Amino acid sequence: MSTAASNFETLTAVADGRLGRLTLNRPEKLNPLSWQCLHEIEQAARWFDDQRDVTVVIVSGAGRAFSAGADLNSFSSRDDITTREVGEHGRRMADALEAMKALAIARLQGWCVGGGLVVAAACDLRVAADTARFSIPEVDLGIPLAWGGIPRLVREIGPALTKELVLTCRPFDAAEAKSAGFLNRVVPEDDLDTTVEELAAQLIEKAPLTIQATKRHVNAVTDQMVGTMRSWSDADGLANAFNDPECGEARKAYLATKGR
Repeated sequence: MSTAASNFETLTAVADGRLGRLTLNRPEKLNPLSWQCLHEIEQAARWFDDQRDVTVVIVSGAGRAFSAGADLNSFSSRDDITTREVGEHGRRMADALEAMKALAIARLQGWCVGGGLVVAAACDLRVAADTARFSIPEVDLGIPLAWGGIPRLVREIGPALTKELVLTCRPFDAAEAKSAGFLNRVVPEDDLDTTVEELAAQLIEKAPLTIQATKRHVNAVTDQMVGTMRSWSDADGLANAFNDPECGEARKAYLATKGR
């Protein structure tokens, strides 16, 4: 089996035979999702589609967290993009990851926040350490959850819990995420790598055609139930929130409490 790698700045993408690895790689910042990172995740997903042997991709975050979520500072510091473009770019990122031919396994540790949770939801399977923590702080930030996050959460955990978690912004742990149906497995932190590697190895032994057909079939069914195509308007909602004075005050208050 051959090994191939693609060069990115915010992540690494490696294909080794039938196994691929996509790793968010800014551990010193808890792997934030900047404009560049969103673009590179989309590119990496399409790159894996060109690696004909790859049937499983492990999606992970380097260091002590999966992802701290959207990097708002990176968006506001650029004059060449609009808020709407940020929303649209995030949607394309999640769509590309979900549409990837290979089966994606999210390996989750530490914090998985906001947009990071959308990345995890776009994967096919999710395995978390028992110490993992989740949070969706967008409403406290004065913005709606975008990037196709709402339909993906409704698909995985149902509408009532989606409303509660998104509207209250309360953190929740891996046990609750597993009970809600968001996670496939929760394991002790020391066993996370072994569990994910064993799961990937088990799937790699299957015929690639059957893996891809099953993924496409399940996705086709869930698209009819809760289609992510409805997320085309997420970008408009995000842009409107950034222009709304009350949303702006909420964002300032939240960032002040976090010391940002």
